[in-house]
Amino acid sequence: MPVVTVELVDSLSDQDLAELCDAAEVAILDGGGFGWLAPPPREAMERFWRGVLVVPERSLIIGRLDGRVGGSAQVVQAPRNNEAQAAIASITTNFVAPWARGHGMARNLTVACEDAARAKGFRFINLDVRETQEAAIQLYESLGYERWGANPNYAFVNGRAVSGFYYTKKLRGRGKSRSEKS
Repeated sequence: MPVVTVELVDSLSDQDLAELCDAAEVAILDGGGFGWLAPPPREAMERFWRGVLVVPERSLIIGRLDGRVGGSAQVVQAPRNNEAQAAIASITTNFVAPWARGHGMARNLTVACEDAARAKGFRFINLDVRETQEAAIQLYESLGYERWGANPNYAFVNGRAVSGFYYTKKLRGRGKSRSEKS
């Protein structure tokens, strides 16, 4: 039986970086490219992932299938000067490579994002998704995310406008809010 693990990372080995780029590339080609419609040059992809690790407001979570990186997600917090949104985190740039799907990785990545946000004291978590990503929509709704809005012009893919949906979830559990820690 395949083994899925997820972990919050603050560095990537050369092998992890290569596997993350490979997984992102095949996800992009499959239409789940978190904004990219075609894979960028490899150097740009590597710079992107290295850059994620140096942004203090971003936390990178990677998923592995049998030890091989097959997906990731990020938890993003508002900058410190945005006190009005200090209690809210967002999930972004989440994907699972086609070869790693069907084993619970997307669910595990989402739950890990929630846990990371909760541990940092966030009270709410938001995300958005294209209407075409039906499996992701079903997953988020099964995890208790509430759809609060839609944008008919969320993305422009293959010459046509694609709608997108916005979700939120109240986080419960431990941790002081960011404003209480300051």
